[in-house]
Amino acid sequence: MAAQSTILALCLAAVAARQTPAALRPAALRVRGGSTAAEENANARIEKLRRLGEDAGFVAALDQSGGSTPKALADYGVEPSAYDGDEAMYDAVHAMRERIVKSPAFDERVLAAILFEKTMDRTFGGLPAPEYLWATKRCVPLLKCDKGLEPEVDGCQLMRDTPDLEALLERAKKLGVAGTKMRSRIAAANEAGIRAVVAQQFALAKRVLKCGLCPIVEPEIDIRCPDKALAEEMLLNALHEALHALGENEVVMLKLTLPECDGLYSSCVMHPKVLRVLALSGGYDRAEATRKLARNPGVIGSFSRALMEGASRSMSDADFDAHLETAVETIRDASVNKVEED
Repeated sequence: MAAQSTILALCLAAVAARQTPAALRPAALRVRGGSTAAEENANARIEKLRRLGEDAGFVAALDQSGGSTPKALADYGVEPSAYDGDEAMYDAVHAMRERIVKSPAFDERVLAAILFEKTMDRTFGGLPAPEYLWATKRCVPLLKCDKGLEPEVDGCQLMRDTPDLEALLERAKKLGVAGTKMRSRIAAANEAGIRAVVAQQFALAKRVLKCGLCPIVEPEIDIRCPDKALAEEMLLNALHEALHALGENEVVMLKLTLPECDGLYSSCVMHPKVLRVLALSGGYDRAEATRKLARNPGVIGSFSRALMEGASRSMSDADFDAHLETAVETIRDASVNKVEED
């Protein structure tokens, strides 16, 4: 528990370091050391949190689960008729993900990648997937840890129960995972529903923090939500209340739908309990998603569909790499180089 508290305290230090000259940062954020396997693992997690909190780039979302995998494969040119059963489907989507991460375009501009549990348990290039990402790409491995959504109530969908979360996170931590992501859905500007979503997200986040990992809180507002701007205001208020209630060494990341009002989440970007604010593409095409992203200071992309838009299994490796290069650079640019409203 002491090591976990140290890691989370250094996560707070990483937040402060975003605005602190390098020479004045805590030594643990500037150098690595340690002689035991446990110390080396802890130091690696510290460096991963530092990279997530400070470096320029974006986060790749490679975490399509069972429900969303068929559409992701179809968009990639793999129709359901090409595979028979769930395991063959997961084999097909893993091949797609391995092609992505092994591409030369998938480089230091990609700060982290969110993985589905079945991806975490497989290999890339002969190495455990989390190890490959960090050792060869300096890409921080993160884990989607929710188990899907409950039916809609009060215009929102809460997450299903996750009774085995702690066991999953212990296994993930041993594999080198540094954080988690869990998604809820907001479909209406219903204050009771939105508050229930945020309360559940932060309750789960606290369980993740107790395991020594940094959670990504993702209360996604559906881009088709009526009164989307009002729902965003309700969400912002609920988020600030929840952030204010976090303990001394508790830090989270936020993953939010790109807002109707540019800069709406700037207060979250600067909040001392927020390591980073990410934006999901949420169904916007890449052009629209990056246009909106570039107008939100301090927010970086965490895209899935917009990252793979237009890519196909039938492409030659050279064409695929060139296509992914364009996507990676476009998303990185919108994450780093911000513009003002015309």
